Amino acid sequence: MNRQKITQALSCLGKFMNQFQFPDSPRESTDLNDLFYDEFNEVISSAKIHNGWFEEQQVRRSIFALTTWLNEEVLTSWASKYVWNTEPKKIAIIMAGNIPLVGFHDYVCGLMSGNHLLVKLSSDDKQFLPLITRMLTHINSDFDKRIEFTEGTLEGFDAVIATGSDNSGRYFDHYFAKYPHIIRKNRNSVAVLTGEESKEDLVALGDDVFAYYGLGCRNVSKVYVPEGYDFDLLFDAFYEYKYVVDNKKYANNFDYHRALFLMGGHEMLENGFLLLKEDEALSSPISMLHYETYESLDALNKHLNFQSESIQCIVSKSNLPNSFDLGQAQCPGVEDYADGVDTMAFLGGL
Repeated sequence: MNRQKITQALSCLGKFMNQFQFPDSPRESTDLNDLFYDEFNEVISSAKIHNGWFEEQQVRRSIFALTTWLNEEVLTSWASKYVWNTEPKKIAIIMAGNIPLVGFHDYVCGLMSGNHLLVKLSSDDKQFLPLITRMLTHINSDFDKRIEFTEGTLEGFDAVIATGSDNSGRYFDHYFAKYPHIIRKNRNSVAVLTGEESKEDLVALGDDVFAYYGLGCRNVSKVYVPEGYDFDLLFDAFYEYKYVVDNKKYANNFDYHRALFLMGGHEMLENGFLLLKEDEALSSPISMLHYETYESLDALNKHLNFQSESIQCIVSKSNLPNSFDLGQAQCPGVEDYADGVDTMAFLGGL
């Protein structure tokens, strides 16, 4: 099985997944649809049963986001920059489950680098990837020899990619120390505002904050604002995301942290579904957004560079280095590697 065949199969998968952006998206007449369409649609609609955060709208969004680069042209151009392993290694991939299919990029990197996969899924996201693997195996039976799932102890692997919390990361660092590895821990994303953003800009920022209910490492958990910033502008733009509080788990988080604010007598800004707290920490609880003021963009940029190991991405209109436009945090391309570590280069160099 060569890279071209893998690319063609993944492209075919991308075309299939592209049909599921909306519940009423047109359905094509294909062999893959005849076999898997109804089952895939059922997994989407029932995802919330297994994980209360996986609302159908959010699941469809995650699937569609992958299809933006899951096509033959993009995959071919991207992979051409990396070596193909003629002697495949077995790569253990320990996946997180905070947002739907969050480990899919590692899965694709493992295949596109010519390696075999030993995948351990998160209990929070166990339904999609085995079904996707069955689809790929239907397209090309050789995938059956390249992809293995396990729920037990990982054994017989050559390298590992593990994603988790800071606590699990310390365990991974110890357990996998003797293997080539990529260990990912908690990271957060931030926004830098100047006060000159339009309402449309701030609405776009709302997507960075509220997509997947703020559970992703690419979700903005903190905003930096100039002194004297008018937060009414932010609340006004964020109003169209008020639907997040309809999710029971999100609402419980909001009520809990709001009660802590009130009982502690802390100064609080809130709009019924989001709490704003002045705090130096990058990470904020679900339903809360931290903020901090700055005096100059130059000083702030130095501050952000100092914290770069804890930041996944920055969104801003102020042309800060390596930043995304407002509203683009949850739209990574195939070359936007988590934690800035080039997964393909790592796998190709084994």
